Amino acid sequence: MSNESHATSQEIRARLDHPVIDADGHIIEFLPAVRDFLVEEGGRELAQQFDQVVEAGLALESLSIDERRAMGAFKLTWWPYPAENTRDRATGMLPGLLYERLDEFGIDFAVLYPTMGLTGMSLDQADLRRASIRAFNRCAAEMYAPYSDRLSPVAMIPMYDPGEAIDELEFCVNELGLKAVLLNGLVYRPLVDDANAPRGARWVDTFGPESPYDYDPVWAKCIELGVAPTFHSSAMGWGSRMSQTNYVYNHLGNFAQAGEATCRTMVMHGVPTRFPELRCAFLEGGVAWAANLYSDLVGHFEKRGVPGVHAYDPDKIDRGVIRTLFESHGSDRFKKHLDELEEGLSHLSGPGLFRDDFEASGITASSDLKTIFERNFRFGCEADDPMNAIGFDRKVNPMGAQLRAIFSSDIGHWDVTDMSETVEEAWELVDDGLLTEADFRDFTFANAATMWKEANPDFFQGTVVADAVRAL
Repeated sequence: MSNESHATSQEIRARLDHPVIDADGHIIEFLPAVRDFLVEEGGRELAQQFDQVVEAGLALESLSIDERRAMGAFKLTWWPYPAENTRDRATGMLPGLLYERLDEFGIDFAVLYPTMGLTGMSLDQADLRRASIRAFNRCAAEMYAPYSDRLSPVAMIPMYDPGEAIDELEFCVNELGLKAVLLNGLVYRPLVDDANAPRGARWVDTFGPESPYDYDPVWAKCIELGVAPTFHSSAMGWGSRMSQTNYVYNHLGNFAQAGEATCRTMVMHGVPTRFPELRCAFLEGGVAWAANLYSDLVGHFEKRGVPGVHAYDPDKIDRGVIRTLFESHGSDRFKKHLDELEEGLSHLSGPGLFRDDFEASGITASSDLKTIFERNFRFGCEADDPMNAIGFDRKVNPMGAQLRAIFSSDIGHWDVTDMSETVEEAWELVDDGLLTEADFRDFTFANAATMWKEANPDFFQGTVVADAVRAL
């Protein structure tokens, strides 16, 4: 296959010997249609409450910066959808039009995620959250059913407590027949049990040991049902991403930060060790953050895991040697305090501080981390991100790891100016010598295919890519 420049996505796909799977396209929901389902699930009053949530962003614009700050509010997304490119706008909204254009896009099969539906996943009001999520899930299942050989919408799964998550998992898989799932990667919980507390007085629960719930039953249920959890959470609104005036400032790096928080918790809490069959994807944040986390975990384990951490045991300081060195190399100001040497050595070194921070992870060797990152995790990458190549750089990633980046077009959102160009943009890394054609195959096909196939061998049954996936 030649590296012709300026080839279209459709032309590039025609030259490939493998399908292209889009692991993260987006639906632009037509709210009047969704509202029909919402009325069925919760009644007209609840539907009106959801409308008020959707319109809240406009209401915030009338508030002063100080008022927004006091509420814990931040600048929300604005103008998020294609507009001048009207055909693309309609494509995100109409399943039949998207299906018709897939060949133009160079895409064989796409897994589709919500947009407005994501709002429902973060609602604190339980009845509104459950009804809206159920409505969006039912709507997506019905509207995309005729196109299931090439399009698969995800089921949204709330994670405010394990019971709620398991109920929706069972309904969506067993009743709606949905095969792909989107879970909250984090939940905001109040710092104090006070209904009048500011919205900003919350902490971020990523389902680790500090969580009020044990989420192992959720991971077990995912394996039982044959679904691979994917996470698409945002970090807008916490940490430094709290600007009341600038959306771009809040948006930069937010998916990476949210994905990193969930991934880091899963590793340190031992989820991949207890559930080696679990396959997960962290979407839209790229893979560069994962390379950083992976290498950082390796370095921390080697120095802060057992046995390496014992090199920092203060009881192992040779008092005679250090006193001699102070006497031979210390200035007079040091020497006059030699009798206080123990005080100078005691900072953060008191008795009883030791604990094995990696004990819960189940990690006993650095190679365990390589196994986890290569086996359990996938990382969603937009087509135009040049940092996608880092996932495939075995010379840089410790122990020659390949981090499983997956092609995630993000069609439907402002990130994509032309839906027909995403495969073309992804191929530029091959043209630039940053990916091999084998890497590109993994990026646009094998990494995503194996994730869903390993979770559910029948995931691609009846689809246009079934034979190619079966051959992996």
